[in-house]
This record gives sequence, C-alpha cells and structure tokens, in this order.
Amino acid sequence: MTAARFDRPELAPLWAEVRRRFEATVGSVSRIRLHGLQPAERAALADLLGLAYTPESEVTVSVQTLDKILLAATGGLDTRGVVEAIGGPLASRVEDRRHRAAERAELWQWARRHPIVAAEPALLTWLDRVRAGGLVAGDTSATRALLEQAFEILEALPAVGEPLAVLAARLTGDSHALDEDSRLGKVVLRALAALHDVDPPTDAEGRRRLWEYSGVACDELSTVVLVAGMRPEGDGPLARGLRAWADAGQASVVTLAQLNRYPVGRLRGPVFVVENPAVMAVALQRFGATCPPLVCVAGWPSTAAIMMLRGIAATGALLRYHGDFDGEGLRIAAHVMSKTGAEPWLLRAEDYRRAVPRSGPLAGRVDDTPWDPGLAEVVRAHGTALLEEVVVDSLLAGMAAHLDGGTEEETGARPGVSQNGQVPATTPNASW
Repeated sequence: MTAARFDRPELAPLWAEVRRRFEATVGSVSRIRLHGLQPAERAALADLLGLAYTPESEVTVSVQTLDKILLAATGGLDTRGVVEAIGGPLASRVEDRRHRAAERAELWQWARRHPIVAAEPALLTWLDRVRAGGLVAGDTSATRALLEQAFEILEALPAVGEPLAVLAARLTGDSHALDEDSRLGKVVLRALAALHDVDPPTDAEGRRRLWEYSGVACDELSTVVLVAGMRPEGDGPLARGLRAWADAGQASVVTLAQLNRYPVGRLRGPVFVVENPAVMAVALQRFGATCPPLVCVAGWPSTAAIMMLRGIAATGALLRYHGDFDGEGLRIAAHVMSKTGAEPWLLRAEDYRRAVPRSGPLAGRVDDTPWDPGLAEVVRAHGTALLEEVVVDSLLAGMAAHLDGGTEEETGARPGVSQNGQVPATTPNASW
C-alpha cells in the first residue's frame, strides 16, 4: 500500500503539524499535539491509529506509534517518509535559520569594519541603531546595498555647497534618493546625527542644519575658515591676499566661494591645525608676522575648512592637528583626520596623561580613537576633559620649534598646564 491512501483532507491537519514540527525541530520529534480537530478529522485519526474510540478535538499522537502503523501499512515508509511523499521534501528550517543568522552576523561585521566606520568610530552608535531597526524587507542583500550607498555618501561629504538633489543625482543617479521621506536620506541623516552627537532631526529645520554642516546647499559666502601665517605660492587673488595678511601678522577669513574659484598654492613646512580660535589668537600675539601656517576649524569644521585642508594636503604639505581632549573634541579630531589626512599633533594618550588636571569639565561620551586606541581608554578612565586652551603654551612651543627648524622632542614641547596664563614675550626670528 502506498502513501496515497493517507493523502486525505481529513488527515491534512495531522500531516501539516508533523511537517511543521519536523522542519522546526533540532533532533527527533516524539509527540505531535493537535488542536481544534473537526468531527471528520477526529474519526479519520481514530481510523488511522486503530482506536476503538473517537479522540477529543485536542489530542497527542506518539510519533513512534505512528511510525509502526505507517511502516506496516506502506511496506517501508515511516512518518517522515509519508509526509514527504504527500507534500514533498522536508525543509530544514533550523538550518535555514542558522544560515540567515550567519548572513546577518557577516553583514554587521562587514559594516562595523568598513573603513568609514573605522576612521570615525562615532558611527558605531549609528550602526547599532540601524541594526536595531531590522533588515530592509528582511533581506541582508538589500540592507547591504543600502549601507553601501550610505557609506559612499558619507565618504563624499563634506560637499562643496551643491544642492541636495544634485548631490543625490551625482552619487546615486536619482535626484530624490536623499529626500526627507527616502530610506537612504533617513539613514544618512542618522549617521550625521551620530557623528555630531545630536538626536536625529525630526523637522525640516533640523534636517537642513545637518545637511549644511556637511556642506550641502550651504552658503558659499557664510561658510568660512579662519587661517593665519599662510604664504602660499602663486599669483592668484587668494594667494596674494593670504600672504598680505600673514605679513601683517593678522588672521584672515577664507570663504567657500574663494576656495571654489582659486586653488590653494603650495606651502612650505607643516601646517598646524587647531580646534579653537583662542589658540590662534594667542599664536598671533606670540608670533605676529612670523606665525607659522595655522588653520582653525572652530569646532566642527565647515566645508570651507575641510576644503582648505584638502587643498593644502594636495600640495604635499603635512597637516598636524590638535584639539580638545573630550568626547566631542576627539570625534572632531577623528573627522578631520579622516577627511583630510592630517596627523595627530600632541594628541595621544601620553599627552593627555601628562597634562590632565585633577578636576575640570567632564569629558562626556568618548568614542574610540583610531590613531591611538589607548587615548580613548585613558580619557574614559579619568573622565575629565583637557581643553586646548589649557595646553596652549605647549602648542606654542611646538610651533616655535618648527620655526627654529627643530621638533617638539628637541624643545621638550609636550602638553602641560599653563602656569600663569601669560603669553611668552620672546618671538623667534624666522620667516615662512
């Protein structure tokens, strides 16, 4: 007798539950529990099992008993064999779940190791939130494609003032890909919010502000960078203007419009980059017209600042960056170094240990520091911020060492707390 005898509508609930349990269970299945059987289904089950009574609507069936009955009736097919003969091969849902779990694990490992995330670990918070939101349509391939697009956009930022639709069209081929109601637009904005340690925007003003931070649709005239001591080569208006202000011992403001129209000429020697305008002010007081090339990003760098630094780096000049030793300052440092190729300047764990005050403002949330993993650890352990203005004397000494043709190590210029807050009176005789 074949399994066809058992392919009856009245037995369908039994075979459906057997299939479900076999596909979903690791190891053997000993019992099958049936619920809500109708009278005809109960009678068919009694006939199959050779019962002298009709079971209740809820009944437990022994798989071992079912195997014996089916083997005898079919001449070799047990419960599994009959179920497959009726409905096709059993799927291994357990293996399928394991496979999908492995795919998900590989996806998030890939994302966390992506160079964009490695360079700016603040994005790990963003990835955790994306992961908590689930896969796109439950599919790892679709989710990976979305993240790849997001990474491409993050790598391209900051933009140079182009409208959002133009940026979207240039990078994705779809001018609406970054609209406020698009999945990609929402994902990228959440990444930018994580970088700036702010909540994801919930209104048009918040979204506009985040995009402007990244150089999208920003005003070419109001987007500026503060510089001093710049004497680039070249006869263009930007180069001539920078040299004039450097000779006057004054800072100058460079607009994004100027940078978009005139390249930065080649500069001699390293270019120092600081986070806070107060440091530039003290440097100009100290060095005047001999101030070495100095750029101030003034907190989170504007598009003009990043563009200026990239232009300088393209001429072959070394960029040396210093900022605050706190959560936001270290995120800014990671961002600047990632986007411009700048090197850390007096911005390592040993520099923090040497100068951190016994008390002061809290460091806040500290993300990993790729250029020196030990730095994040020691700042978290101390929990105290070391602001750039506190170590200004050491920064000035480092600049002076380069003016004299030396290095920080040769002059002993390592971070230390200013003792009296006074600007040193001596100015080295050097020119750039």
